Amino acid sequence: MKKLNEIRAVPMKHKIVWWVVRGSLLTFGIVGLFTNNVTYFLMGVFSIAFTHLWDMFQLFGGKSFITRVSYSMQTMLSLFIFVGCIVGPLLNDKTDFNHIDVVEHFAAGVVAATFGYDFAVVVQGKKRPLSAALASLFSLCFSMAIAVAWEFYEFTMDRIYGYSLQVSHALTEAGLVDTMFDLILCTAGALVGMFAIAFYRNGIIGKNRKRLRAEIKAQEKINRADELALLALEES
Repeated sequence: MKKLNEIRAVPMKHKIVWWVVRGSLLTFGIVGLFTNNVTYFLMGVFSIAFTHLWDMFQLFGGKSFITRVSYSMQTMLSLFIFVGCIVGPLLNDKTDFNHIDVVEHFAAGVVAATFGYDFAVVVQGKKRPLSAALASLFSLCFSMAIAVAWEFYEFTMDRIYGYSLQVSHALTEAGLVDTMFDLILCTAGALVGMFAIAFYRNGIIGKNRKRLRAEIKAQEKINRADELALLALEES
């Protein structure tokens, strides 16, 4: 039997965020169960699984690229789940504030773009470094694809189960406006996430930017020397 990977050490502050979110989701689900709110119960319980994605990557990823995904991605996803599954529903049900979806779709764009950038770099591998421009383009397209997939889900649920996730009404453009507004918000979030992660990973912003820039420049010199050596070999 193949031996499972040993899970890498995670900083305590990230662990605390993970377990606070998991405990909150469990409490949210239990309260929903005892208040006859099955939707809250299912939402809370099933969402806990997604707060363990990073652990599952480490355990079942073997030697594949997926084990190199940063733990910070799990922290961002967990916080997004907390807002989407707990904060959003409570605000919609307990207050008159009904624009939480603006925050959720924008945040989803940021999270997806951030993950997409690191995902592209990880898949490419260290031996074949990926340019920041291509990684940024992939992260933007990845985030927008997630947004489109979500709108597919909303449309399917509305048509099959009679929900109103897209706020569709006969003889109006309400559903179209809702869908386009969601896509625009996700795209705006994706652009913010794309630039933020690209600048951070390439030493333009962040507390370690000087060290990162020095490492990037050193790697660029090595890559350039390898390219010149290969060209010289081909010409000879």
